Amino acid sequence: MHASLKLLAAALAVGQVSAQTYTNCNPLDKTCPADPGSTESTLDFDFTQSIDPSQWETTAGTVTTGSNGAVFTIAKRGDAPTIQSKFNIFYGDIEIVMKSAPGTGIVSSLVFESDDLDEIDWEALGGNTGAIETNYFGKGDTSTYDRATYPAVTTPQEVFHTYKVSWQKDATTWSIDGNVVRTLNYADAQGGSRYPQTPMTIRIGIWAGGDPSNGQGTIEWAGGETDYSQAPFSMYVKSVKINNANPAESYTYTDNSGSSDSIKLNGAAPAPSGTFNAATSNVVGYFTPLSVLALVGAFIQL
Repeated sequence: MHASLKLLAAALAVGQVSAQTYTNCNPLDKTCPADPGSTESTLDFDFTQSIDPSQWETTAGTVTTGSNGAVFTIAKRGDAPTIQSKFNIFYGDIEIVMKSAPGTGIVSSLVFESDDLDEIDWEALGGNTGAIETNYFGKGDTSTYDRATYPAVTTPQEVFHTYKVSWQKDATTWSIDGNVVRTLNYADAQGGSRYPQTPMTIRIGIWAGGDPSNGQGTIEWAGGETDYSQAPFSMYVKSVKINNANPAESYTYTDNSGSSDSIKLNGAAPAPSGTFNAATSNVVGYFTPLSVLALVGAFIQL
C-alpha cells in the first residue's frame, strides 16, 4: 500500500497520527538537506540482542526485544509501533528475518523509502496465511495501483521467513528464503521514470489497515475490519542484514530530477583494492582530478 494512503489511514485512527512511510522534505520540489548515509558497506543487526539506538530510531509506539527479536505489538486501537534506520542506503541488498503478525486487517510492513517517495515494500496481511505482498512506487505516483504481487509463503504468521530485496540500478528482485519471487526491470517501470532509484531508509512496523475508522478501500485491501478484542497482535523481526552498494557519509540530490545519476556521494568509502562497483554510473562524475590520478596509479600497481 502506498505512503499517502497509510498517512490517511493513520490520521483517521483514534486521535493518533502515525505511519510507516512519509517524507520530511521532497527534493523534487525544493532543495533539501543531504541524506545521512553509512560508510559501512555491510551492516548486520541482531535484534534478539538489542536495537542499536545510534542506527535506529523508534518513530511510533514502543518496540521491545527478546529471544524472538524485535517485537512490534498492536494492543489497542491507534497502536502502530515503528522503527526507522537513521541512515540511507543507495542500492544494495536488504535481508530481514520476520514472523508477521496475525489478525484480520493487521499489516506487518517492511518499507524502503526515499525522500522523493521512491518505495519498495513487503507487506504481510494478518488474515492471509499463504501469501505476502510485494510492491513498489516511483516518485509518489499513485495514478495507478497495479504494481502489487502476492507470492506464496507458508504460514508467515507462524514461521520465521527470510525476506530479501536485491535493489540494483538495472533491476530489483524480491526473494523469500533464497527463492526469487519477483523481478522488476528498470525499463518496465515506465521506462525507468518510476523505478526506485534514490537513497532509502528502512522502515519496519505494524499497523491496523482494518481499523473501522479507515476508508472502505483500505479495510478491504487489509483483508477486513480488525477485531481488537482478539489483540494483542505481534510481529517479530530477528535480524536485518544490509549490503550497501554505495557506502558514503551522506547523499545529496544535485537537481530536482529524482534520477540516480543526480545523486552525489559525500565522503564515499573507498572501494577495496582491485574492485570496481558498477551499481551506479554517476560516481565518476564526482571524482576530483587528484582522485582520478590516485585510481590510475592504483590500477597501474595491480
